[in-house]
Amino acid sequence: MTRHQAPRRRRTARRLLAASAGMTAGLLVTGLLAAPAQAQPQADDGTGAPIGTTARTVGDARYEPGPCPRTADPVEALEGARCGTLTVPENRAKAGSKTIELGVAIVPAAADTPKPDPIVWLAGGPGDDAVGEAKMAIDGGLNRDRDVIFMSQRGTYSADPALLCPNIDEFNARAVGLVYDAPSTGRLHVEATKACRDKLAAGGTDLSAYNDTESAADYDDLRTALGIKLWNLYGISYGTHLALVYMRLHPEGLRSVGIDGILPPSRSGETSTWSSARQGFDGLFKACADQPACNKRYPNLSASFGRLVRDLEAKPVTTTVKLDGKDEPVKVVLDGGTLVNWLVSATHVATQVPAALDELAHGKPQRIAEQWAGGKHSPQAIGRLSHGLVYGVFCSEWTPYESKDAALQGGRKEFPNFPRSVQAQAPLLPFLRPDCDVWNVPPAAPSIRDATRGDIPTLALSGSFDAQTGADNGPYVARTLSKAQVVTIPYEPHVVFATSECAQEIAVSFFETPSAPKTECLKGLEPPEFEIAP
Repeated sequence: MTRHQAPRRRRTARRLLAASAGMTAGLLVTGLLAAPAQAQPQADDGTGAPIGTTARTVGDARYEPGPCPRTADPVEALEGARCGTLTVPENRAKAGSKTIELGVAIVPAAADTPKPDPIVWLAGGPGDDAVGEAKMAIDGGLNRDRDVIFMSQRGTYSADPALLCPNIDEFNARAVGLVYDAPSTGRLHVEATKACRDKLAAGGTDLSAYNDTESAADYDDLRTALGIKLWNLYGISYGTHLALVYMRLHPEGLRSVGIDGILPPSRSGETSTWSSARQGFDGLFKACADQPACNKRYPNLSASFGRLVRDLEAKPVTTTVKLDGKDEPVKVVLDGGTLVNWLVSATHVATQVPAALDELAHGKPQRIAEQWAGGKHSPQAIGRLSHGLVYGVFCSEWTPYESKDAALQGGRKEFPNFPRSVQAQAPLLPFLRPDCDVWNVPPAAPSIRDATRGDIPTLALSGSFDAQTGADNGPYVARTLSKAQVVTIPYEPHVVFATSECAQEIAVSFFETPSAPKTECLKGLEPPEFEIAP
C-alpha cells in the first residue's frame, strides 16, 4: 500500500511505500522490441505462437504486439521481453466509452521447456506500474519455469492515459518541513489533490473508471486476448487487494494465486492501517527485547517510542538535512505523526530503529530526519505514482464503507496513549477523507467489500515486521479460501518477496506445486542483529 515514501531495504532491487527509492524520472526506456520467437522455447498462445506475438481481438479488447512499455529507469529484466499493448474501454458501464491503452511486457521463462501457465505480476500502490517492478520479480526467480507477464494497470506510468500528478509528489516533498497533522497542512494537502483532480478531469478522464472492478476486467481481457486458458497471479501489497477482487469476479482463468503483504478489500481502510502498524511495531520491538544486547542498551523500546510520539506532538523538533541532489539544506519538522509514519516504513531498515530512536531521544534527530526527507525528495518519488488510481480505489472502495471517524477509532484502539491529533490521521493516509471529498467519485458497489471465497490454491505471505499490511491478514483471508496456505516470514517487513530469499523460494515452489510449497527454509532463519550504539 502506498501513498508516501520512506526508507527501504531490498535484496532484489521498488519503491512501495513504502518506499523504496535512483535515477531521474526523465530517463525512459522505450522501443524495446520483442526478441525473435526462435530464440528459445516459449509457452504458446494456443496457436503455436509464443504468448504475446499474435494480435487478437476478443469482445471490446484488442491486443497488438509492439514495443515494450516505457519505464522511468532502464529495466534490464525487460531485455528480450515480448511486448505489446492492450486496448480496452475506459468505462465498460458506459456505451460508447472511449478506449485506453495498457502496456504489456512478457519476460520469457528461464527453463528450456516452460510451463504453459504464465504468472501475472500485480503491482503495489495503488498507483505503481507493474512493468517497473519487473526487476524485483525476475531477480527473485519468478520466471524459473514460467513466463511472467507485466501489464501497466490502468492509469499507471506506462498506460495511456497515465494519471500522474507530480504536483502532489512535490507537495509531499515540501511537507516534510510542515507539521504533519496540522489543519494548515491538511488544507494544502487537499488543495494539491483538487488541483490534480481538476487537471485530469479537464483532460477528459472519467475518474470513476479507475478502480479494482475495471482493472480486474482488464486483466481478464488480457488473458483471453493472449489466448491463455489458465494463468497464475502474484500480487504484492495493494496488488493483493486487486488479486482478491480478481479471484472473486473472474475465477475461471486462475490456476493459483500468491498474495504478499495482504490488503483484503473486505477490511481495508483507515482502521486497519492502525492495526497493521501495531503488529509491525510490536514485532520489531519484541525482536529487540528478545536479544540481550539490544534489550540492555534499549530497554522498554515500545514505551520509549510512545513517549517520543507524545513529546514531539506537544513540541515538534525542527532541523535541516543535506540530501543528495539538493543544493540547499532541507527543512524537516519531526512531530508525533511524522515519527509514527517514519516507523511504519522504517521497519524496512529494522536493525537501525532502536539506535535511531535512542538518538532522537538524546537530541540527535538527523538519522530519522534524513530518512524521512530522503524518501519524499528522491527522484523516484516524483512523477511516477498514479494518483488517479490511488484516489479512484480509496475514494470509491474504502471511505464510503467506513465511518467518518474510522481513523480516530482505530488509533484509539491500538494506541490509546497517543495524542488525539496523531490518532486522527491513519498511518500513510493523512487527510484521506477530505481528499476523497474533493476527488468526488461515486462509491463502488457494496459487493466490493465482500470476502473472497473459493477453492483456488492460494499462498498468503506476510512478514512479521510488516507495519503496513499486518500479518493477521493472512489467516483472515484464509478463512474463506479453502485451499489457502498461510506463511509468515519472521523478521521481514512489507512485501517479503522483495527482501527474503526464503520467501522467494517458497513462492517459486508454490507455483510449481500449489498444494505443497516448500517451506523448509523457514527453519534456518535468524533474527536480525540490531545496531548497538556505544
